[in-house]
Amino acid sequence: MAIIGMLKIKKISDVLGKKVYTDEGDFFGDIEEVNLLNNKIESWRIRVGAGISNLFNGARGVIIPHNFVKSVGDVFIVNTLAMPSQQEMPELSSDEQI
Repeated sequence: MAIIGMLKIKKISDVLGKKVYTDEGDFFGDIEEVNLLNNKIESWRIRVGAGISNLFNGARGVIIPHNFVKSVGDVFIVNTLAMPSQQEMPELSSDEQI
């Protein structure tokens, strides 16, 4: 049995497809895959939502280290730091806005 946070699950596959939100309440995507290292969760592959894929240069998925996951339950909550800042994305920087 795997234990993720306080949630006890029988299989890692039980969390596949769960919705992922930032700790500020923004939709991030869906859990697509878990990456294990030495029998421990190292990271999660998240299929990003259409509304934020432009923040990831159109990528359909991103890998988030497990330490960015704050909570697992009916949904995943990830730290907002998992999102790229607008300063990292030239097309979204405040210098180029009208």
